[in-house]
Amino acid sequence: MKKIIIASTSTLHNGGYLDYLLPTLKLHFEEVKNLLFVPYARPSGLSHSEYTEKVSETFAKININVKGIHEFKNPIEAIENAEAIFVGGGNTFVLVNELYKNNILDSIEKVVKNGTPYLGTSAGSNICGLTMGTTNDMPVTYPPSFRTLGLVSFNINPHYLDPDTNSTHMGETRETRIKEFHFYNPQSVLGLREGSWLEVNGDSIKLKGSLTARLFKPNEKPIEIETETELSNLK
Repeated sequence: MKKIIIASTSTLHNGGYLDYLLPTLKLHFEEVKNLLFVPYARPSGLSHSEYTEKVSETFAKININVKGIHEFKNPIEAIENAEAIFVGGGNTFVLVNELYKNNILDSIEKVVKNGTPYLGTSAGSNICGLTMGTTNDMPVTYPPSFRTLGLVSFNINPHYLDPDTNSTHMGETRETRIKEFHFYNPQSVLGLREGSWLEVNGDSIKLKGSLTARLFKPNEKPIEIETETELSNLK
């Protein structure tokens, strides 16, 4: 049975790393003593070791030990033997390129679909969708494919931002970019605002947090999705 948390972000304004999610994570990982962390997305160019140390400090608060996948000689075996997996945020292009380079994308998909608890934030959430095509990141590397884990049957846009009515900026809004995506792609896109997350338990997918999410479908007006809404039928 799938057990997944797909969070828009790791850190809220004026908050610490994963602070807002810790009560949820304590329940999500209640039977976990050791967590496998995938630091490949490297936010701000952090090294794998630096990133893993940051994550370790946070999970120590809920008595979970963390080890980075870069510390294992065989990353596929590390995935297959993991009690739980956390894929952190950063640059989605860098993350997906490394997943393909290390040949572990399919391994992660398989174990998570078979019940290994998973947490994704930002880029680590983006890859839970069918493709990484709705990332907000710059293409600083070129992965061999945009196909990702497909843990949910739609695409995700983390850090979704509404247009600022007071701004004089004339560039494209996030909504415009998603409309461009739908010119070439058929799947729905869920815009997750900061502080929101999806909780997947088996076949159930529910929006959590205090904010609504914005749902985009091809050739339809976007709609607001209320928290606790069941999204398992979304395609």
